[in-house]
Amino acid sequence: MIISVASGKGGTGKTTVAVSLALSISNAKILDCDVEEPNAHIFIKPEIRIKKPVFIPVPEVDKSKCNFCGRCSQVCVYKAIAVLKKDILIFKELCHGCGACSYLCPQGAIKEVDREIGVVEIGRKGNNSISSFDSAQDSHTASLQFVHGKLNIGEAMAPPLIRVVKESIDKNMVNIIDAPPGTSSPVIESVKGSDFCILVTEPTPFGLNDLILAVEVLRKLNLPFGVVINRSGLGDNKTDKYCKKENISILMRIPFRKEIALAYSRGISMVEALPEYRKDFQKLFERIKDRKFS
Repeated sequence: MIISVASGKGGTGKTTVAVSLALSISNAKILDCDVEEPNAHIFIKPEIRIKKPVFIPVPEVDKSKCNFCGRCSQVCVYKAIAVLKKDILIFKELCHGCGACSYLCPQGAIKEVDREIGVVEIGRKGNNSISSFDSAQDSHTASLQFVHGKLNIGEAMAPPLIRVVKESIDKNMVNIIDAPPGTSSPVIESVKGSDFCILVTEPTPFGLNDLILAVEVLRKLNLPFGVVINRSGLGDNKTDKYCKKENISILMRIPFRKEIALAYSRGISMVEALPEYRKDFQKLFERIKDRKFS
């Protein structure tokens, strides 16, 4: 099963929900696809066992064969190649690695070479569980597997790295994807193929505005979804009214509590700091699994 956790804006508590859910159920794997700013590892504290660099193919031109016909520039929809009168410029940061320029070069002057864009790290949560956990929680935590991607500084394209992170999805496990914030292409790449998407929002005007955008994206993708309202009790009730009007299920409410924020600031997950919420996240998972929304 694949459950993605997304939000229309940053700072709503998306990672809090993803990490807490992963730590509350058995046979779970968390995949942090927010490769530009991954932070799930801060709360999971995994033991990294595998580090794998990720590359995309970019063009390299043999100028002794090139006659500067401009065909490569014409077929590149990303404007990664510029052909001058007697020179050719490659903007590697814009290249999507589609291979069209190499395939369609009449002179066979272009070959593809690998360019590193980031790294994928794979591990599992170690034996550094919080002492307040009971034995059942320890057994859940011990089985938690972890994957995340780190995009190199200055890189503009997250989707190729996200695709490599998602290669670690295990169909025999509960895969929880922590998606990037917003509604851009990295988000779409992260959530597509999910069995269900949790949209995390907060009851504020900004939260509602970006929730509406995220809902539109998921409906375009035809993905089933529901809403978790974080910092419930803060702001107004317009989010509730919107969800009711649009027939969107509110799956869970997380209260606005100082203890949760304090734990977050210390890199401690919500269910580690406040174990009583573990049952709420287990209920959340059961509702998603059984599709029982009231």
